[in-house]
Amino acid sequence: MKKLLLFAPLLLCVSSVYAQNAVDLNIGFGSAFDSSNGQGIDGSTFSSCIPGASGCLKTPDLSGFFLGFGGDVMFKEHFGGGFEYNVQPARQAYGPFQSRVSFIDANGIYDPIVKKRFLVQLQGGVGVAKTSFAYSQSSCAGTAVCSSSTQAVGTANHFQVHVGAGVQIAITEHIFVRPQFDLHYAPNLTDQFGRNSVPEATVWVGYHWGSR
Repeated sequence: MKKLLLFAPLLLCVSSVYAQNAVDLNIGFGSAFDSSNGQGIDGSTFSSCIPGASGCLKTPDLSGFFLGFGGDVMFKEHFGGGFEYNVQPARQAYGPFQSRVSFIDANGIYDPIVKKRFLVQLQGGVGVAKTSFAYSQSSCAGTAVCSSSTQAVGTANHFQVHVGAGVQIAITEHIFVRPQFDLHYAPNLTDQFGRNSVPEATVWVGYHWGSR
């Protein structure tokens, strides 16, 4: 429900699109990348350990598939605002735990080049980099019945600065694709991964209302 509320301001703007220049809603497919911080977590005690020691599991790189939801409102031909929510749909192994990373951004938008069939879009804003952790365990009654459960164990939230650049190409009057490169900078993200800077590559597919 909270995720759906992120779309509310843009959905309200659609009803008054003719008073604005343009409204876009889009979904993205891509990946974000970061290295491991080189630390280890003991698989039995969940305490810090040195990777390579018995029972010590090294923390992972950040990679894998990210799913994005976003949109923007262009109040003038070249200027507007928008948001993006990028998340790992599937958790990845993080030592004995499982993790899920997400980035939430509110951005100012500048389109320096606007043509009928394409435009160049630059974004800059702030938001939150979030890493949530869960622990899964299985239990069996002999060999007949087994069950598994996953329990949330904590979340790490970091302020982040976001910049992005993409080229939006019109496929039809309303449908577009936008390959985009982003960079997230989140101080103290090295508590979970190897760098505070996280590059991300995404292809957005969206629906456009209004003029270009």
